[in-house]
Amino acid sequence: MEFHPATRIASVPKNFFAKLDQVVASLPDHANVIDLTKGNPDLRTPKAIVNALNQASTEFENGRYTDVAGKASLRQAIAAYYQRLYGVAVDPDTQILATNGSCISLSALPQVFLNPGEYVITTDPCYPEYYATVAQAGGKLYQLPINEGNHFLPDLDSVPADVLAKARILLLNYPNNPTGATATTAFFQQAITFGRQHQILVVNDFAYAAIGFDEAPISLLAQPGALDVAIELNTLSKTYNMAGWRVGYTLGNASAMAALKAYHEHTYSTIYGAVQDAAIVGLNGDQSSVAEIRDTYQKRRDAVCAGLDEIGWQYVLPQGAFYVWIKAPNGLSGEAFTQLLLKQAQVVVAPGIGFGAEGQNYVRISLTQPLAVLKTVLQRFRQV
Repeated sequence: MEFHPATRIASVPKNFFAKLDQVVASLPDHANVIDLTKGNPDLRTPKAIVNALNQASTEFENGRYTDVAGKASLRQAIAAYYQRLYGVAVDPDTQILATNGSCISLSALPQVFLNPGEYVITTDPCYPEYYATVAQAGGKLYQLPINEGNHFLPDLDSVPADVLAKARILLLNYPNNPTGATATTAFFQQAITFGRQHQILVVNDFAYAAIGFDEAPISLLAQPGALDVAIELNTLSKTYNMAGWRVGYTLGNASAMAALKAYHEHTYSTIYGAVQDAAIVGLNGDQSSVAEIRDTYQKRRDAVCAGLDEIGWQYVLPQGAFYVWIKAPNGLSGEAFTQLLLKQAQVVVAPGIGFGAEGQNYVRISLTQPLAVLKTVLQRFRQV
């Protein structure tokens, strides 16, 4: 007997990065292949956080369920962290939800706020999972092109009236994946005004909050009036190299957070208590490790971009996140360039088309490899 998924599930695209994993796994000799497809941090979690986990794992209470919204102590630490870094004051009880990674809230947003046929407005290119989460809710994605011409900031005034009438979420992502662009205060203020005028929830996927080059990334919630219309998704994955620990959080507008919490209570479980205790140590403790992580990625960015300059390939200089958005040379498409790099350099990159139509002539490479490996990549690129 063969079973078939519901229509809303059958229409969901296959995970973009899972497909890339299959490409790598299918290679006959992938031991010599360098994988630059995913943003999987390669640096160690700070010792203070690891030590805190070891200690907290012996506590009896941490073997039990915790508050579905996260321990009160964790939510208080998040609130204090946002107050210190961004000057944002939020109520730990009504405006913060801790989750098993920020992707939990990302997938919940369309389920909570979209009716079938309604819109999420986002950018093109965008993080590929946006397509899947909106499709699962029966919604539609309306994408605004971002490129060098508009400094990778979408033109909100260009959204058609019929889309605005059915739009419920403006989903932003700065620092941006895949382009590495950062938002300006003026743009975030425009987004808040846009949300207020059209009664649209404004969301910033702030996963790369701690990875900013030259200047620190700004928070959407730090803008005047943001808490009236906006929420922000954040995570410890990149900030403290805790990707596998699965600690994320969402905070902002109280009514939006109440709706997310109500959904979360029925669909997701809690974070292991000892992991929450370790996360508190990270948020409350010495932040020098965060600076070290950021500086490591900046050195890698500078080395890779200098090498690309020598080769003569065009790219977007990333201001944040840990990717480089490279334009395919000689009129090649991003997919053709991907195949060429795999065949001639044995380097696997992410074709830009997976992030949207605007990426069709680009590829994305990740900086989550040691500097020595990235220098080897550059040597191989020179032979292409």
